[in-house]
Amino acid sequence: MAELWLMFSGAFLAATLLPGGSEALLVGLIADQDSQWLQLVIVASIGNTLGSITSYYLGRLGRFARTPEDLAAARYRHSVGLVRRYGVWSLLLAWMPLIGDLLCLLAGWLKLPLISSSVLIFIGKSIRYLVIAALTLQFI
Repeated sequence: MAELWLMFSGAFLAATLLPGGSEALLVGLIADQDSQWLQLVIVASIGNTLGSITSYYLGRLGRFARTPEDLAAARYRHSVGLVRRYGVWSLLLAWMPLIGDLLCLLAGWLKLPLISSSVLIFIGKSIRYLVIAALTLQFI
């Protein structure tokens, strides 16, 4: 049970703007408790999704601090264009390093629907964790 809480909190923190490597934690826990791989994947997916929803809400709050001109700056231009072009579907990429946190922030800033955003974030993150688990189980 302690492993599941560790996985949840590690995945949650890794999805917020704090740096973290939930993938390495998942690999280590699966190597130690391979019979719990599915529970670990589920808990990691939920924790990481909830962390991304935190970023989504920070984006909503950020509407008070950033203007559209700020987000159109070169630093954010590619991500803003991606979210504006593909809308909520761009959140399937929320699992990606560097760009994923920004996509979630922008989704909140652009007021994309919370339910569909959450579902697509969860799907993308679950697929990532399933792939990591499958690769880990083949090597242990």
